[in-house]
Amino acid sequence: MKKPLTAVATAVAVLTGGALAGCSVSTPAPAESTRFTTAASNPDNSTESSSPAASTGLGSSAAGGARAACELFNKLVADYAAVSPTDPQGYEDVYTKAQDAKDTVSGNLKGLFTSLGLLAIDHSSAAESGGKPSRESEDAVRDAVFANAGTCTAEGVTLRL
Repeated sequence: MKKPLTAVATAVAVLTGGALAGCSVSTPAPAESTRFTTAASNPDNSTESSSPAASTGLGSSAAGGARAACELFNKLVADYAAVSPTDPQGYEDVYTKAQDAKDTVSGNLKGLFTSLGLLAIDHSSAAESGGKPSRESEDAVRDAVFANAGTCTAEGVTLRL
């Protein structure tokens, strides 16, 4: 039993480093603002909001920008908190949603979903034995929330832990 936990801890440590490195990369605000301004001023882009990806709720993060991503993160945190501590499948479902959401955002916002996914998969491994996720996984989510707090607050969304 110690070997799988050690392997999970090692994987989490490696992935956490990648997640935190992803958090430290910043996307220039003017480029993103220009992209959304251009999309908003071009009426021919109205078909984008009716795409299948946008209708799933996950694709809407890309279309709605930072606000939608922050709101989606809060929803996934609530989903994570609602999972029974002994339900590994519930945590794996949150992991899958976080991975899907990560692919719809860019810049520092990726760190929110990457770290939540790490926490969920770590908790899934521990849930079978009634354990808890590693401290490193919890810290990665906390760090990602702090890294994105300014962006989300500026969009009118307070991130939840």
